[in-house]
Parts: sequence; C-alpha cells; structure tokens
Amino acid sequence: MRTKIYIAAIVTVVFAIAITVNTNYKTVQAAYATTMMQADPADAKFPKGAKIYKEKCIICHMANGEGIPGAFPPLKNADYLFADKVRAVEQVLNGSNEPMVVNGITYVAPMTPQVNTKEDAVAVINYVLNAWGNKGGTVTIEDVKDVKINPR
Repeated sequence: MRTKIYIAAIVTVVFAIAITVNTNYKTVQAAYATTMMQADPADAKFPKGAKIYKEKCIICHMANGEGIPGAFPPLKNADYLFADKVRAVEQVLNGSNEPMVVNGITYVAPMTPQVNTKEDAVAVINYVLNAWGNKGGTVTIEDVKDVKINPR
C-alpha cells in the first residue's frame, strides 16, 4: 500500500514539474515572439503579404528576415531576391530544389511551394521586398503573367 502512495506522490510531483516547465516555456516563447514580431512599416503597407509571411515563411526565414545561417537564406538585404523578383514569385508558388547563392553563401535546402495563387505570391514577395529595411520595390500580377503554377 505504501508503495502505491509513493508512486502516486512521485507521479503528482512529476506532473506538477511538467506543467510548470511547460507554462514557463510558453511564457518565454510568447515573449520572444512578441519581441521578434515588432511592427514593421511593411506590415501596414502589405498586410496580406505580412499575414502570409507570418503563417508560411517565418519558420525558415525568421521574424527578422535573417534566415538561419547555413540552412535557410536571409530575405533581409538579399541580393538574390532583388536580382529577380519574378523568380522569387515563381519560387514561392512552385518551390525550388536548386541551390542558390545569397549574399555570397550557397544554400541547398529545398523550398516547398508556399501559396497556391499568383496573387498570394505577389503579396508575400511585395511584403518581403519592403520589410526589415529592404527597399526592393514591388512586383505586379502583370509582371508574373507568364509564370506557370506547377500541378500540386
């Protein structure tokens, strides 16, 4: 009988610790996300693109657009992005398995398709072109009229 009481007590303590750790982790995570997601002027100018970025792109390219060194390229001050905006839209639509050189660093991680429409791709690229101090201008639906969307 005592063994069962000890086991029950141990299980209770373990659960209490797990709940405390999980709650603290979520609090820290929320504080970090709030800090990283400070409003950028591009959020107001390109709200649809900002929303898509925060839903689809942020996991690899981070809230600050700096990517993950050696794994996922930066979008902030990215020469590759500014060099060909139509290519950027095409990659958001269709993904890419090709290596790319961004600011002199080669990235080989594949990119999966992120959106299903040209409108969404243009929206998120326009956001990226103007977020984090980027001054990349914009791309229009007319600019990407010849871009094909690969079958899903």
